[in-house]
Amino acid sequence: MNKFLRLGLVLMGVILLNACSKRVIPFESNKRMKEFTPEYADFDYLSARAKVVIEEGSGKITRGTLNLRAKKDSLLWFTISPGLGMEAVRGLISEEKILIKDRIGKEDINMSFEEFKSLYGLNLSLDLFQNILWANPPFRFDYRDRLVKVGKVYELTQVRDQARYFSKVGVSEAKVTELVSNSLDDRGSLLASFANFQNIDEMPFPAETLYKLVYQTSDGSQNTIIHVEWISIDRNSSPLSFPFRY
Repeated sequence: MNKFLRLGLVLMGVILLNACSKRVIPFESNKRMKEFTPEYADFDYLSARAKVVIEEGSGKITRGTLNLRAKKDSLLWFTISPGLGMEAVRGLISEEKILIKDRIGKEDINMSFEEFKSLYGLNLSLDLFQNILWANPPFRFDYRDRLVKVGKVYELTQVRDQARYFSKVGVSEAKVTELVSNSLDDRGSLLASFANFQNIDEMPFPAETLYKLVYQTSDGSQNTIIHVEWISIDRNSSPLSFPFRY
């Protein structure tokens, strides 16, 4: 697995996440969003766990556990464990940079978002990661965007930083139910489908998500499918720790 593919899987793992036996409560709402006012995830600190299955284009399937901690608009911290209590990867994403400690492949990452963009041509940010993670529109709606209401769904098209984002936002949950993103130079794409939502303190959070990535390597076009089943999501008012050691 080359460095870019490994990094892509790890970073998308952050957009995902075994856990306690807490019962998932489906989110139900009698309200209908009459105007375009999406429901954004509200928390100070958050911890979450989930089962994840990663299927590569070669047919290789990897099953594991991801643990996530977050400080809103500030930090995303995560670990990936394939089983038996072994930690394979630990990562930290801040407003400025991406840090990843790869304990198996030894392909550590320590670079700013600007460095990442220069190297891979992708303009990433903490805010973008948060929004794709919690089923928010990728960017706040403004005059540059195209918005159309079709039945019980708002269709939002946004173009930012040489990429197009098409989101479907349901009027019941006020959350993104489907996202399709393509780079304008056709170098890669991302599809995210949020199958259902769970009730966390009377707010909708993803319960099950499917991601599909298509990207270019020296061997041609590759694709990866990631299925995430969220088991626990806990909003915290007290600070959490974000241990990371390079």
